Amino acid sequence: MAKGKPEKVVLAYSGGLDTSVILPWLKETYGYKVIAFAADLGQGEELAGIKRKALASGAVKCVVKDVRKEFVEDYLWRLLKSGAVYEKSYLLGTSIARPLIAKHQVDVAHAEGATAVAHGATGKGNDQVRFEVSYMALDPSLKIISPWKDPNFTLTSREAAVDYAKKHEIPIEQTKKKIYSRDRNLWHISHEGADLEDPANEPKDDLFVISRPVSKTPDKPDYVTIDFREGVPIKLNGKPTSGVKLIEILNELGGRHGVGQVDLVENRLVGIKSRGVYETPGGTILVAAHNALESLTLDRETLHYKQQVALKYAELVYYGLWFCQLREALDAFIDVTQRNVTGSVRMKLFKGRCTPAGIKSPNSLYRTDLASFKMGAEYNPGDATGFIRLFGLPMKVAAVVNKKRIIK
Repeated sequence: MAKGKPEKVVLAYSGGLDTSVILPWLKETYGYKVIAFAADLGQGEELAGIKRKALASGAVKCVVKDVRKEFVEDYLWRLLKSGAVYEKSYLLGTSIARPLIAKHQVDVAHAEGATAVAHGATGKGNDQVRFEVSYMALDPSLKIISPWKDPNFTLTSREAAVDYAKKHEIPIEQTKKKIYSRDRNLWHISHEGADLEDPANEPKDDLFVISRPVSKTPDKPDYVTIDFREGVPIKLNGKPTSGVKLIEILNELGGRHGVGQVDLVENRLVGIKSRGVYETPGGTILVAAHNALESLTLDRETLHYKQQVALKYAELVYYGLWFCQLREALDAFIDVTQRNVTGSVRMKLFKGRCTPAGIKSPNSLYRTDLASFKMGAEYNPGDATGFIRLFGLPMKVAAVVNKKRIIK
């Protein structure tokens, strides 16, 4: 950095504990002119007063962008159509948001003439990878600043960060007794740290933010109908609804019934196992409904191959490789599979579960006359005899050979 000419840095700023202390630390330690960037991904009240807080913490400017519509239409709907779930349970709420934040952060850097971008992700987690590979893909000329990996950064615990915030009179919600690391957006909220670091500890009821503990949910179910067109949700209970509003409503409905709570020990990209608790009420309903509709509209071979693709897609999203060619290529395949995924699904929400309670589609491959136990002219059971003989022929030959070997 040239003497007397402070370098402009755009910091991905959430207003949470980590970025709240990193912002003044960057200014105090290196004299950077810090521009705070916050993406409105549906955090709600968490963004209240964020500009004022950033400026009071030393930022020369704070840019807040509402990217909720883009988040839903260009990221979440692609994720939904793919069927991607990481390690059986995680619906990728944090993972899918990071590339979008990085994209707009880089745009702000270009608009403000900044030479560097920074983030507050720790040196042990996945987010450092997601942010940095996205920066590299979008503008490899930008300098990347990662304070947690800086040898001069001494705030290497959340407790130390709390002390630093108090010393510098930075307002934070966290205390040493209430020190969960949380990430929230329209799709989910995650909880890590504190007592959750021991997998033997059951999550406490007061941990949950956007959903109720199952023990406190209603004793009667609710039903909701979701209409899809080519894999994308377009209506709620028969009424056309924007993507953002649709997820908000399903979050409220699902949250009331404790839907979408996941307690998971997962394998981080950096090789560490970590434990997180996730709340994804609306997303869980949508994934279950979408799966149900695909069961009606996709043929066997396409469905089975798509399940394999979903595993790879989940890895790409989890690893932060959104801006890679493979993800784009897989999207092309997925879009073809979704051509007939049109119809409506009625979902039952009750005691932490969401289950299909009826599926309809004009493209349904389900035929009652074929599925019925009653034999008719549309199906000749005698055809199965030859099919089974040919299908089982390799096993029959192997059995004969193995029997001869045993006899010898």
